[in-house]
Amino acid sequence: KMKSKDPIIVRKVVKEEASLLTEVQINTFMETFAPFNTEENMRQYISDSFSEEKVEKELADPHSTFYFAVGKGIPVGYLKVNASAAQTDLNDPLSLEIERIYVLQSMKGKKIGKKLMEQAFLHAKNMGCAYVWLGVWEMNRPAIEFYEYAGFRVFGEHSFVLGEDIQKDLLMRKDVI
Repeated sequence: KMKSKDPIIVRKVVKEEASLLTEVQINTFMETFAPFNTEENMRQYISDSFSEEKVEKELADPHSTFYFAVGKGIPVGYLKVNASAAQTDLNDPLSLEIERIYVLQSMKGKKIGKKLMEQAFLHAKNMGCAYVWLGVWEMNRPAIEFYEYAGFRVFGEHSFVLGEDIQKDLLMRKDVI
């Protein structure tokens, strides 16, 4: 068990870590959404979105960047950000999308999400972006509250397909200061 004094380091994921990233993505996604969705829809989404082949392709995309939050040498969370062409929606060259930001359940409440969020804003600032945006499932209250606390505000919505289920994501944004 990690103590609160143990440092969490945020670092870029390298292509040789595709299988580790795949494992972390599946674990955090399952922990977060399995209780609220059917097993079939979860299985289909994971198979479509987190195959090692797809993850390797995403890691090779120059417009997408992954970061691990690492504690004691072990990834405990991760972040995926997308610039213009890789974005799931807006494709605004002045924006950076946070497509995924997840922390293992056992590590929540240790400010790891905040560190990953700070990394996203540093990335956006370094790229000269005006704002950061993301989509969050309308039913994911803890995530919405985290983003609101971080200063994000709702500006729209879009559909998110999980297996056979079409869900509504709220689009939220925050200006880079």
